[in-house]
Amino acid sequence: MRRVTELTICLAVVSALGGGGANAVAQSDEYPTMGPVEQYLMGKDAEIALARSAAPDSISHGATILVLGRQGYESAVRGRNGFVCFVARSWLAAFDWPEFWNPKIRAPDCMNPQAARFLVPIVLLRSRMTMAGRSKEEVVAALRTAFANREVPGLDHGAMEYMMAKGAYLTDQGEHNAPHLMFLAAGVAPEDWGAGAAGSPVMAAPYWYFSSRDPSDLEGLPHILVFLVGVADWSDGTPATRHGSP
Repeated sequence: MRRVTELTICLAVVSALGGGGANAVAQSDEYPTMGPVEQYLMGKDAEIALARSAAPDSISHGATILVLGRQGYESAVRGRNGFVCFVARSWLAAFDWPEFWNPKIRAPDCMNPQAARFLVPIVLLRSRMTMAGRSKEEVVAALRTAFANREVPGLDHGAMEYMMAKGAYLTDQGEHNAPHLMFLAAGVAPEDWGAGAAGSPVMAAPYWYFSSRDPSDLEGLPHILVFLVGVADWSDGTPATRHGSP
């Protein structure tokens, strides 16, 4: 169960490798409100380098790079291979994640073209509103409007993301900061991929909310699952070890 915690960091989102759906959400919320904007920012060059480290250089070197500014994410490097890399912050995670406002989160993510077409408009909208101080409820309402107006394209088949950065900080549960791949899918159930089965390396979690049982929460939002598979190495090819203790 604990593994679902870091899936929220995908952003993409949000996104990552960790543990535990309802148990994770049941934890006491240590981050009840957004911190000062400065706590979520970092130097541009350092952010570009961290974003590129989400995937092997053969992929990220030709990717578009987004960095977080005071008005939201903006393009810092124009790519040529259709991939888009960025460093996700905590507030791009599932809306009911206890670490939603954790300013320490830095989750490097490199989306393939199929994932980027769907996720980048969502990332831009959410970041623009969050950096302007808008509430979760306002962000969700804006997302519903964007989907209703077809301002966000549907999710393509084959959407996936690399999250293999050695320098990632995905959760305060530091032993879960580990490299992995994520796959986004609509119209499927976890058991379709064998997610969560005994001995299966595949995990799954809902994209928007972890534990909500209120159908109105998902009204107007596409039903998407994030499937996660851990990998053995960091993006630089070195063997992965658990890191980033709280």
